Order: sequence, then structure tokens, then C-alpha cells
Amino acid sequence: MQNPQGRVRLAHFIRRIPYLIGLAARLYRLIQPKYSIGVVAIIFNEQNQVLLVEHVYHPLHPWGLPGGWIGRNEAPDQTVKREIREELSMDIDPLRLVSAEITYRGHLDMAYLCQPKDAIGQMSDELLGYRWFDIDQLPPMKRFQYEAILQALTLVNEATELNYDRYNIR
Repeated sequence: MQNPQGRVRLAHFIRRIPYLIGLAARLYRLIQPKYSIGVVAIIFNEQNQVLLVEHVYHPLHPWGLPGGWIGRNEAPDQTVKREIREELSMDIDPLRLVSAEITYRGHLDMAYLCQPKDAIGQMSDELLGYRWFDIDQLPPMKRFQYEAILQALTLVNEATELNYDRYNIR
């Protein structure tokens, strides 16, 4: 709208009937694409092995990175902290978003490089087990997770080569 006078008239109209904006916002949300969002944590030990968990509810690829689905109004970095606490009773510090990709229609996956703050505790009922894997010994897993692990390992190795703390890569 190039006409400044037209914008002023529109603003006055909207101010007289303010509920129209709320209605328009609700209609807008109805036609916008909706996505589910999953987040996973990439955690390495001192030997550069990656932590994988065996999921009860993932029949095609039981082994994968720990994580879960984002809750309503929850930030992705908070989701990954919550999910790891729920699944492994472990506190982590999400350091950096490594990868984000629409992995299938209507679903966005995000992978965070995370630093453990303590040891693994009680596992949730969603898991059968966990294990630290060498990169060249990874079990079959989702492509997104495999590629995110390799990207995160590159970040950690670059930080190590530059004599940075391995997790000082924010």
C-alpha cells in the first residue's frame, strides 16, 4: 500500500473494530503450514564415541540419538534438555544447533551438539538401552541423524585441532 493516507484510514478502521485483527490472525494460522518438530542430542565422550539409545517405539531404526518432540510453546534447546533428562536422567548443555531439515512432509528434525553435565542415570521406559558407539561402528539409523553426527564430530575435531576446549564451540 503506497498511499500513506490509505494506511492511516486502514489503521483507524482496525482501531474501531480491534477484534478483526484477532479473527484475521486465527484465520491466517488455519491456512499456514503446520509442522511437528523433533529434536535430538549429539553427545560425545572423551574417545569421540557418540551416545545412542535403543528406542522401544522405533521399529525400523531402533538405535538412534536421544531426543523427542517439541512441546507447545517450548523452545527447541529447552526441549532437548527436557527430553534427555526424561530419557536418561542426565542434564546437558545444548551448545549448538548442528542441523535442521524437513525429513518428511510436515516434520522438521533438529540436532544439537550437547555437553553432558553429569552421568547417565535411570533410563525411561521408552528405551531398551544405551551405548557409546565409535563412528565407524554405527548401527543402521536415520540418515538425518547419521549426517548430523558427522557434522558435529567435524565441529568437535576442528575445535580440538585449534586447541580449544572440545566443547567451547558455540
